[in-house]
Formats: sequence, C-alpha cells, structure tokens
Amino acid sequence: MAGLKQCEFFLLRYVPDAVKDEFVNIGVVLVEPGANGAGHAEVRFTRDWQRVKCLDPAADLEMLESLEDDLRALLKEASRAEFICNINESFSNILQLSPAKACLTESPAEELGRLAEMYLERVRRPAGKGAAAGRQLIAQRMREAFEQAGVWKLMRKRIAVAQYTHPGDPLKIDCGYRPNGELKLFHAVSLASDVDAAKVLAFTYPQIREGMARLEQAKTSLTAIVEDDLDRTGEPIAFALGTLARSQIAVAAQAELPRLAEVARRELRV
Repeated sequence: MAGLKQCEFFLLRYVPDAVKDEFVNIGVVLVEPGANGAGHAEVRFTRDWQRVKCLDPAADLEMLESLEDDLRALLKEASRAEFICNINESFSNILQLSPAKACLTESPAEELGRLAEMYLERVRRPAGKGAAAGRQLIAQRMREAFEQAGVWKLMRKRIAVAQYTHPGDPLKIDCGYRPNGELKLFHAVSLASDVDAAKVLAFTYPQIREGMARLEQAKTSLTAIVEDDLDRTGEPIAFALGTLARSQIAVAAQAELPRLAEVARRELRV
C-alpha cells in the first residue's frame, strides 16, 4: 500500500440544455493533491463524439475538442478550487463537473487512461457499427502518439475538405501540420472492418491535393493509418492498399505512429 497515491477525479459533462438536465461525459480530470492543495493534475477528453452528436446534433465538436488543451493549461496554472470555480463560471453551465470521487493508484497517468476508457469510451454499439468503432480506435491511438510527442496542440484537427473539393463534402481529415511549406495529413482508416473507406479516401484525395495547392499554395501528402497485423495478401485488403497507393496515399500501421510523431516533433521543432 505504500506505493499507492491518493487521488480524486471529476467527470466533465456536456449539458446542452439545462432545462432537460441531460448530459454526456466528455472528459475526465484527475487530481493528485499536493501539500499546498494544488498537486499534479491532468485531463483527458473523449475520442468518440458520437454520443455528443446523438444528444445534440448541433454541437460544435471543434470547439469542444479545443477545450482539452485550454483546460490542461488551466490545470497547470490554477489550484483545484480555482479550476472548479472557473468551470462553474465560464461556460454558462454547458460544461459541468461531477462531484469528486476518490481513488488509489500507483500511476496517475495509467489511472487516467483507465477512467477514460470506463467513463468516456465504453459505448454500446448496435450491430453494423464495427467500422466506426475500428476507425475511432485508430484515431485515438494516433492522437495519443502525437500528444506524447508534444505536437498535438500544434496540429490542425478535423480538417473539413469541402473548402477544397465541393460544398457539402462531409469528409474531415483527422489531423495535419505544415512544415516547410508542405501540408502533411493523417487519417485513420479501418481496413479490417471497412475496405470501402479506402475507396472514398482515394477518390477524394486528388481533389483535396489540388484544392490545397490552389488555396494554400502548398504541396500535400496524406498518410492513412491502418490496423497492425492486417492480412495484406487477402484480396479485399490488397485491393484497398492498391487503391490508396494509386492515389498517392501512403499507408502506415499503428505501430509506426511513434516514428511519425517523432518526425513531427523534429519538423515542428518542439
């Protein structure tokens, strides 16, 4: 028991309608109290926003996602009491904190991951939702790799391609950054559950590349992040990989994410 640390955590709730008092958990805040009442603290948001969209189809996901970095910075600067007060006063009750709960853990970082999985990512998915689930898991691993490299906050996220292709195009590229005049884009694709996603991306990417060259005067590269241990000799997977290659889309497995994140760290000079 000597190695256990006494911590407490809060759930961050999105409450779009205070009258209905319906909410979705979108974040976990873990605090390890220090002698001065501040201590170490960290926050993690959900990587699966489907429940938010079900509750509030008009939710501004880009705004909500951007709050994670803002709250992380606030946690580093404010005491526990100041953080709670800021949440209660700054968001017109759209964001609310749950009552604090105590926990004992050897590793606050690992505990935060466990709590996030328990309260944020455990979604009951009806049959036929495997493709969405697979893509979301890859996107989560991708974000974690870039976060660990310290570059996620410097990257563009959920890049709407309609401005580069055609109005109404629903595709949003997961993330990207621009070193030395080149836009490097990354997008999660679950080939294990939806090989057709490769065709959609391959069809759209030439238009994205041309649009970015025209509007941003930038060369573009796109890397599709796929599952590890795919059977690349099977016809469906081989077809998907060939389709991506013909559209000049690079493919990287999840295991390669630390290397890609390290390249981003060097290019962004973090």
